[in-house]
Amino acid sequence: MEENREIHALLHLIDDPDEEVFGAVSTRLIDFGKGIIPNLENLWENTISEDVQTRIELLIHRLHYRDLTEEIEAWSKNIHHDLLTGALLVARFQYPEMVTTQVYQDIEKLRRNIWLELNTYLTPLEQVNVLTSILYNYFNIKGTEVAYQQPEEFLINKQLETKRGNAIANGILYLVLSELLDIPVRAINIPKQFVLSYFKTDYDFSRHTENFMYKSEFFIDPISGQVFTHKDVETYFKRINVPPVTSYFKPLSNKRIIQVLLEEFSKCFSEESNKYKKQELMALASLLDD
Repeated sequence: MEENREIHALLHLIDDPDEEVFGAVSTRLIDFGKGIIPNLENLWENTISEDVQTRIELLIHRLHYRDLTEEIEAWSKNIHHDLLTGALLVARFQYPEMVTTQVYQDIEKLRRNIWLELNTYLTPLEQVNVLTSILYNYFNIKGTEVAYQQPEEFLINKQLETKRGNAIANGILYLVLSELLDIPVRAINIPKQFVLSYFKTDYDFSRHTENFMYKSEFFIDPISGQVFTHKDVETYFKRINVPPVTSYFKPLSNKRIIQVLLEEFSKCFSEESNKYKKQELMALASLLDD
């Protein structure tokens, strides 16, 4: 952005020790929008003060965050909540200038490899075995338990790049591929777990009028792709001493899945220096409330 007198003056006030002055300067700079970022980056490169650099980094983050808030609001209001788009929006919180081309190429490669192995004569279990084999053996993706010390394991771009994701990220990737291939796999609301369920083909996802529990053929652990039976799930509920009520087996909407991703991702930022990120992520999650 062309540096006029006002912008020049504001940039030179970023180092003001008075927090109230800095707050007013920040608000005005953010009003200019993302076009001011090159000016801020140039200032960052030409200052030796780490405190000023930190302030500039925070300003740039706030500019990107404002745009991200608007995009997530728009995604939430859309009739169709595309899961991959939602996951990429979450990744942009950490990587605002991310180029998504490689993500789409990786997913298309996976989709095509799975599609080539599928046919109409396969049983539900055989369909899932094909998807699981391509994802975990051919593509060699690794799954981990959710660890809040590893924020990148929540983000689909880093998951595809490193071939390592936690249960939520792997589950989202599994769901994206299932949707592209018309395989009726959905996430369900099992306590303390991110679990997928293969629903019977006659299940009406638009109405949810039937007993969800008995419309599931079987369940899938997205960490490894391992399949679980109804008996396995019943045993889990007994172990955690929770009754297996019907609502736990209701398919989660894509909107709710992205909300869970934001809520869980926010727990990675509990240190004092990063708490603002936790608050921002929870604010984004609240935009997806029904």
